[in-house]
Amino acid sequence: MNKAELVDVVAKEAGTTKKDAELVINKMMETIIGQVAHGVKVTLVGFGTFEARQRKARTGRNPKTNEPLNIPAKRVAGFKVGKEFADAVNKRK
Repeated sequence: MNKAELVDVVAKEAGTTKKDAELVINKMMETIIGQVAHGVKVTLVGFGTFEARQRKARTGRNPKTNEPLNIPAKRVAGFKVGKEFADAVNKRK
């Protein structure tokens, strides 16, 4: 499912226009991204938690030349799935 399909489903389920559904989805994504970028953990109970995680510097290898290279430390976005979400995915049909 892509974003346009998600907008269609949300608009239909919420009984609203596609334009309104897209606005809400866009604002939700912008808010989550902005908060996580500023180091705030965003928890949606039952769905999951978005957070910034620190990745340590490490040594890697160039696959073409097999030479070692330094990979710098950086922050990455992380998501931990919530219990309800995990249970729904693992539910047997």
